[in-house]
Amino acid sequence: MRAVRCPFSEADVRAMKLGEVVALSGPVVSGRDEVHIRALKYIDEGKPVPNCLEGAVLFHCGPIMRRLDGGSWSPIAAGPTTSARMNSLEPRFIREFGIRAIIGKGGMSQEVVDAMRVVGCVYLAATGGAAVSLAEQLSNASGVEWEDLGMAEAMWKFEASNLGPLVVAIDAGGNSLYEEVRKKLRHGGFTA
Repeated sequence: MRAVRCPFSEADVRAMKLGEVVALSGPVVSGRDEVHIRALKYIDEGKPVPNCLEGAVLFHCGPIMRRLDGGSWSPIAAGPTTSARMNSLEPRFIREFGIRAIIGKGGMSQEVVDAMRVVGCVYLAATGGAAVSLAEQLSNASGVEWEDLGMAEAMWKFEASNLGPLVVAIDAGGNSLYEEVRKKLRHGGFTA
């Protein structure tokens, strides 16, 4: 497992290889459906959008948070959300904000992969069912945007420390482990 530090440059993500296993340290922003919808709506309306999205590592996650003494927040569970839920929104989101990495589970559509290839973005697959373990690798939230959306849908800002293992499941060249599996299934490439 290779340790990587974000924020990432385009060159950083283009150097990540399909199937590589990484542990990520640095700023990570959570965002599910409602964050995508609001951010794109704000752009259309000319309203300001939090600058933490620019070049971000976006975690498709609806964390369970607890408020600590003094008012700060800490994640209790931070498991990946099924990324395909954002397929219709993600291509534009990647292009508008120059998203460099998406953490999630299950992969994304070809339209998203195409946007990732153009912008220079990778998809990092996290293990479903490991929400508590992943939360332990995120520090207390350094902030929250759009808290009115509710705990799971708000945009939480974290500082990750060796978040992983994460698998480069879609690289910035448009190569996809999910597509490789689909091809093998279509052509009888798996044997019992």
